Amino acid sequence: MQTTFTAEQLADPLTARSNEILRTCVHCGFCTATCPTYKVLGDELDSPRGRIYLIKDMLENARVPDPKTVQHIDRCLSCLSCMTTCPSGVHYMHLVDHAREYIETHYRRPLPDRVLRWLLAKILPYPGRFRLALRGAKLGRPLRRLMPDPRLRAMLDMAPRSVPPPSLNDRPQVFPAQGPRRKRVALLTGCAQRALNTDINDATVRLLRRHGCDVVIPRGMGCCGALTHHMGRTGESHAFAAANIRAVMAEVNGDGLDALVINTSGCGTTVKDYGPMFAGGPLEADAARVARLAKDITEVMADLGLTDATHAPPLRVGYHAACSLQHGQGIKAAPKELLADAGFTVLEPRDSHICCGSAGTYNLMQPAISAELKARKVATLEATKPQVISAGNIGCMMQIGSGTGVPVVHTAELLDWATGGPRPKALHGLA
Repeated sequence: MQTTFTAEQLADPLTARSNEILRTCVHCGFCTATCPTYKVLGDELDSPRGRIYLIKDMLENARVPDPKTVQHIDRCLSCLSCMTTCPSGVHYMHLVDHAREYIETHYRRPLPDRVLRWLLAKILPYPGRFRLALRGAKLGRPLRRLMPDPRLRAMLDMAPRSVPPPSLNDRPQVFPAQGPRRKRVALLTGCAQRALNTDINDATVRLLRRHGCDVVIPRGMGCCGALTHHMGRTGESHAFAAANIRAVMAEVNGDGLDALVINTSGCGTTVKDYGPMFAGGPLEADAARVARLAKDITEVMADLGLTDATHAPPLRVGYHAACSLQHGQGIKAAPKELLADAGFTVLEPRDSHICCGSAGTYNLMQPAISAELKARKVATLEATKPQVISAGNIGCMMQIGSGTGVPVVHTAELLDWATGGPRPKALHGLA
């Protein structure tokens, strides 16, 4: 794609990077075949190719974003399916991230949008605040029909029936390996996950310890920055990321780390991109080091290998491939192979490459499109006749779980159970 940025514009590193990405695109349109929003809406401007044209026009002309452009960029899930499909290697993720930041800086949204986005940015990344908000949402659920904004109704719908108490395992500490130590790893405990489902981190710690890992919960670690990053709130997202980089590097420079284990794939995609996020700044080297250390829990377990995976029955497991895992990180085989090694029958749904509609805050900001994608995903998963559905991302688990009666658990919970851990709570009613 030909571009016409001026030399002055290209002096900005973000614009220079976007120029490189735009010039990689050859307009082939392969991305439209795998774009969830294009499949739902059928609008070229709601496809990656259409959005690329909009972003190019907005950035090249340095213009104030118009409502039409903002609407189509906002409708993007950032699922990155287009990056898996693209034969030219267009790095759409960096391009749309730049567009979101540009919109956040140059576009004044309507007041309800500004308030909603501010609330999400000030609540979701903070487990304590989020836990209080979830309890408040439970109280407000009877008033759901009176809510004028469908996004507010979506927030009430997202709240689980019960909110777990904080897990003591999420506090800064070191869990020693059981038996000879094979690795020393840090665990990113996350933010929203700590409020929504504490069983995931607990299972991850048990699983890693059982397989010879010292597990460190670093002091000063929190939200990875993904939630605010994808809202274009760069200052806030970089502050979260910087705190994590410093926390992890304190351990690296202390007793050392073999990996930073991440069990929420949306976080993993962001942490693995810390290097480019901090390029040219004082944290560049440390950010790149942390990004190299970052590993999904299934990457680490594939390296370690499962031990004595004989404790769970051979259930039929419908495997949901989170977009951030399969497209964002390119991890496709490891989760399925580990589940099979653990004795489960792994079932893959049709169109497994298509997003479930969760996508961070997307199901709260774009509830109609998200609901349609959820219905399609649930239908394809239920068609496999699973006894349980497994996923590697808390957002996907909440999204799918709200649309099906089949229990939904994290992959790490099933692996923990199979290797000697407790039966996942969600499966207590399963025969």
